[in-house]
Amino acid sequence: MQVRLARFAGACYGVQRALGMVDELVSSGASVSTLGPLIHNPQVVSKLEDQGVHVVDEVADVEHGTVVIRSHGVKPQVKDEIASLKLDMADATCPHVARAQDAAAELARSGCHVLVVGEAGHPEVEGLVAYAEESGATVDVVLTPEDLPDDLTSPVGIVVQTTQVRDNLDAICRALEAQGIHPEVKDTICSATRKRQRTAEELAHEVDAMVVLGGRNSSNTTRLAEICARACPATYHIESPDELSQISFKGCSVIGLTAGASTPADQISKVMSILDERDA
Repeated sequence: MQVRLARFAGACYGVQRALGMVDELVSSGASVSTLGPLIHNPQVVSKLEDQGVHVVDEVADVEHGTVVIRSHGVKPQVKDEIASLKLDMADATCPHVARAQDAAAELARSGCHVLVVGEAGHPEVEGLVAYAEESGATVDVVLTPEDLPDDLTSPVGIVVQTTQVRDNLDAICRALEAQGIHPEVKDTICSATRKRQRTAEELAHEVDAMVVLGGRNSSNTTRLAEICARACPATYHIESPDELSQISFKGCSVIGLTAGASTPADQISKVMSILDERDA
């Protein structure tokens, strides 16, 4: 079988930056705790735990050392809590997420009812909501036009979860325009997400089967799998190379591979090697 890798795939700048920051802290001998898993990749998180990096749910669970804010960012109140407990803080918030947080606060200060286009409950979305609310806005999280509040009136501002697909944003904007509402849109979908989605979709149209590598708890990887499945029904979302043994590629001449933004290069290389050695 021929194996083709999407032109843009795997760990993005924000993830690499977060991993680099933690690696430097571990090398310095610091006691390191991350608020939630650093990235949505179970294998990487497990490796970090083996190196002594603790995953905690609450700042109060940390007695000493450095608290790492993961790439998804946190509510502004969390940073205040870290400071109040006199703990060291390493802010690994992805710069694209930080830009979205600033945009949410800016829309709120301008008097907009803020709509966060994204998944309710996702840590990045919770942070965006908190930044807008802290600046005085009423906030709703919407993923589809059906989620829009019935009593929505202008002015309305939109900020977007950085890993969202553009189709969701466009559908919500069209629905608002149909209601006579012209929202101020802060397009905060990051460029790395756009590139990964576009090149994965292009490749999926050209292959017999598609493998999407990344954590099942990773929103951006799940979206890649959804996008690929629309173009290539034989799409398989796997979390580790071991899962390839459960998949039959019988009748497939060309296999496509892409990976989520929390997937490091060594995991991609391992999957490539296994697929290269497969007959079907």
